[in-house]
Amino acid sequence: MTSESAFVEINIQELFQLLPHRYPFLLLDKIVDVNEDLSATGIKNVTFNEPQFGGHFPENPIMPGVMIVEAMAQTAGAICAKAHSKGKRKLVYFMTIDGAKFRRPVVPGDQLQLRVIQLKQRRNIFKYDCEAWVGEEKAAEAIISAMMVDPEEYNK
Repeated sequence: MTSESAFVEINIQELFQLLPHRYPFLLLDKIVDVNEDLSATGIKNVTFNEPQFGGHFPENPIMPGVMIVEAMAQTAGAICAKAHSKGKRKLVYFMTIDGAKFRRPVVPGDQLQLRVIQLKQRRNIFKYDCEAWVGEEKAAEAIISAMMVDPEEYNK
């Protein structure tokens, strides 16, 4: 595979095929700079009309940290599913969050860049170093791991 063909974009229609999440819990608009399941950058355009801002906090809207971590996990999960699906639907289950740190608030009008880099893969378990950026400022970071399964196997 050439380096040119290794880098692709995953648009919203493909995200619908790769992830089971839907509004209001799909926290990605697209994924860019995809290098197989090794690295990628998810893009989330944060807008005021999202449901969490009605309660977190109405006078000073801030994206909840747990949603930032979930957006990082969705980015990693989507590239795992794309790289390993072989045309079959896969489910990616969040397993661990380690070393989560929040550096700056994320507010409506921000564009969140969710950078994920694979640290390790063992069979169907994946571990990623994740960072969320707004422009040149790091907003959050965490190490996450997830397990990929066939839906049929999980529902037995």
